[in-house]
Amino acid sequence: MRLRSIMPLSAALLASAGCATTAATNHELARASIADASGRAIGSALISDRAGIVTLTVQVTGLKPGPHGIHLHAVGQCVAPTFASAGGHLNPGMHQHGVQNPAGSHLGDLPNIAVAADGAGAATIMLPGQWAELSPHIFDTDGTAVVIHAGPDDYRSDPAGNSGGRIACGVLSPA
Repeated sequence: MRLRSIMPLSAALLASAGCATTAATNHELARASIADASGRAIGSALISDRAGIVTLTVQVTGLKPGPHGIHLHAVGQCVAPTFASAGGHLNPGMHQHGVQNPAGSHLGDLPNIAVAADGAGAATIMLPGQWAELSPHIFDTDGTAVVIHAGPDDYRSDPAGNSGGRIACGVLSPA
């Protein structure tokens, strides 16, 4: 009788220990609130480390349906309405733009975010490398911005993939 009452308890303790281990490997590293040119909050970005894989998760609302280029930009400033203050793409390796460019790509290159008919979109993107390698570039002296463009990135044209004007921006800060 005692053995039966200990078994479920042991299983529960092991399961909770497993959950604690999983939760401990999911670290929020950086976040940004994304706003459009009028200053209206339209979404968020989160960089996290999930068991050694660094991911950027972006969620947006209120955008025109269709694909939109999204990039990490070299300066953590989002001065509306053009967001030119965010500078060029984050490119510490001095590569060209685009995963389809034979001479590309750079750290700021990201896949397009797909926005549905209701104006909502989400993307989870694996970033190359470990956080120890990435963080000095993201949190350098002038910071990093997440910028959303009016149109899709063609993944090959340098310097910005012909993705059109900058329509939304958010500055990454430590989580």
